[in-house]
Amino acid sequence: MSESQRFTLRTALIVALGGFLMGFDASVISGVVGFIELEFALSKLELGWSVASLALAATFAMMVAGPISDRFGRKPVLRAAALLFAVSAVASAMAPSFTALVSARIVGGLGVGMALIIAPMYIAEISPAALRGRMVSLNQLNIVVGISVAFFSNYLILKLGQSQADWAVALRLEEWNWRWMLGLETAPAVLYFLCLYLVPESPRWLIMQGRRDEAMTVMSRVSGPVQASEDIKAISASLAAVGNRQTQQQPLAALFSKPMRLVLSIGLTVAILQQITGINSVFFYAPMIFEQSGIGTDASFMQAVLVGLTNLLFTVFAIALIDRIGRKPLLIFGVAGIALCMMLLAWGFNAATYSLSEEAINGLPAAIDRALLHPLLNMTFASDISFTQAMSNSLGAAVFQEFEAELVSAAITINPSLILIGILGFVACFAISIGPVMWVLFSELFPNRIRGLAISFVGLVNSGVSFTVQLLFPWQLANLGNAATFFIYGVFAIIGLLLIARLLPETRGKSLEELERQLVTT
Repeated sequence: MSESQRFTLRTALIVALGGFLMGFDASVISGVVGFIELEFALSKLELGWSVASLALAATFAMMVAGPISDRFGRKPVLRAAALLFAVSAVASAMAPSFTALVSARIVGGLGVGMALIIAPMYIAEISPAALRGRMVSLNQLNIVVGISVAFFSNYLILKLGQSQADWAVALRLEEWNWRWMLGLETAPAVLYFLCLYLVPESPRWLIMQGRRDEAMTVMSRVSGPVQASEDIKAISASLAAVGNRQTQQQPLAALFSKPMRLVLSIGLTVAILQQITGINSVFFYAPMIFEQSGIGTDASFMQAVLVGLTNLLFTVFAIALIDRIGRKPLLIFGVAGIALCMMLLAWGFNAATYSLSEEAINGLPAAIDRALLHPLLNMTFASDISFTQAMSNSLGAAVFQEFEAELVSAAITINPSLILIGILGFVACFAISIGPVMWVLFSELFPNRIRGLAISFVGLVNSGVSFTVQLLFPWQLANLGNAATFFIYGVFAIIGLLLIARLLPETRGKSLEELERQLVTT
């Protein structure tokens, strides 16, 4: 590896730490929801709000992060994101109420939105074309590492809290388990803030500000003086051409102008598809989903760890393949797999039945009044909806909510391996395709002059869909049922697959300026 490649890799890895924080911050809530639902007596929509509030704040941050970075630079926005992550972690861990917790999560969401937009943009702007796909994918890799670490740390805190070791008791890990889960993020957030002082400003942003000498210094470290000089000429020519076309246009008008229709259509299709197939339902509610298959709380946390590891493994595969076989083949393969796995999950949950035998009732926790369940003895329920309603009517909604995992585990007849295969297959297909490829495409599709605004806009749409999915998922499970929820996600995947096959060009191996000439029509 040459010195210039080492410099590019080192810089990309530091900036991609923002992806780690984003992944951790977003997914750590998966281990928290079950505890805060009981502690704060939350309804299903309130539970969804505790998760989705972060995405709503991220949506707002995406609206402003790009334009702010166009004005003040990429680095200041990333440093602000690091500070927001740290403040959110401390405030979430100390939250005395549901309102305080949501407020703290909103602060973290602002950091998520900034990092999600600016980190891949910065990496694309500093990377040579031959390495850009892999370098930008490092941000997605760090996101999935953060997700995996969040799943593992949640499981570890849960088990250590149950260990009753003296130090665990002193730290009150069992009593404050969800607070420790949320508070762990403080350390990597502070580290990220400090490490950002080691990276330069984006050379393309420096050229946009007329600071060619500084840009030349940075780009010489990336690709050598000769190539850097040629790249700077190409970037300057691109900016001048866009400027001539848009002399009378504001950036927002340019984004929605006729030449941008194809690029914007592709961006919006990919942005919506990435979230509407339910990936954040899995990442943020993984233990809840696995509990629905009857395996119990501890096992559901352990299987959530498998979700994180699968996500990590197949993201590594995507990074290895994205500059070899291209963006479009990965997307077609992955989205087809997503559709198949969602239909498998819908079929698996639809085949489940629920029935409480005498032995099953006697094995339930002593806190449950077993006499209330005897009228339901040996009755068979064909869906999770009818079973939940019967249990709530017999025991009361509060008691059923507290012991839902135990009751489902005692009553359900299902193939839990099929559910695990469906979930892991879905995550694998997502991780090798639309997970990392979306952000690579966003960093490639849009012209230099409006890249910040354009990525903010499509990121805003992506985050808005994510917010809706996260907010509604607990309500969907409670009112539509597991099978219908996953079937809907599968239908969206099929529609997205058809649109990708029709609209998306291949961007592999082309400079940002080449892609602009190809995709932005006159």
